[in-house]
Amino acid sequence: MVKYSGIDMILIGLGSNLTTEEFSSSKAILMAAVDALSEYDIEVIKISNFYETEPVPKSDQPWFVNAVISIETHYDALELLGILHEIERNMGRVRKEKWEARIIDLDLLSYNDEIYPDPENWHKVREDIASKLPIIPHGRLHERDFVLIPMADISTDWKHPVFNKSVKNMLKAHNSEGIVRIL
Repeated sequence: MVKYSGIDMILIGLGSNLTTEEFSSSKAILMAAVDALSEYDIEVIKISNFYETEPVPKSDQPWFVNAVISIETHYDALELLGILHEIERNMGRVRKEKWEARIIDLDLLSYNDEIYPDPENWHKVREDIASKLPIIPHGRLHERDFVLIPMADISTDWKHPVFNKSVKNMLKAHNSEGIVRIL
């Protein structure tokens, strides 16, 4: 992992568009996932507003509820990613297809200003949709209103360590895809 100077912030994207017998709403599922982080000694610092969002890419699946949180942890980025996947599994997520409907989706959006695997390979991994390699910052966060808008609730000044653009500038720079409205 390569580290650059910038605003230190660990950001996690939360999403859900399916419910369960235990949780009657996607927002309740996201709150349960946030609560589960404390079991791993992960401290939630900020929680964005919750947003109802259209699926991207567009499909006939239910709309999502999305949010972003900032956290503090002693785990490194890859350990944290493993914990996020464990929480997803514990909540009933089974990964079958990319962009499918899901009970819970926890994405490590950024880990301070670290770049994984490294700046040159980050672009290659990002372009390979089928890749199973971890990528930090998240390879598509700069293209998704359902990520950028909640990120702006937490910090409009956070800068993408690869593109060196703030959340505010990334929101201005891309063509919006999908409807995002506050819950």
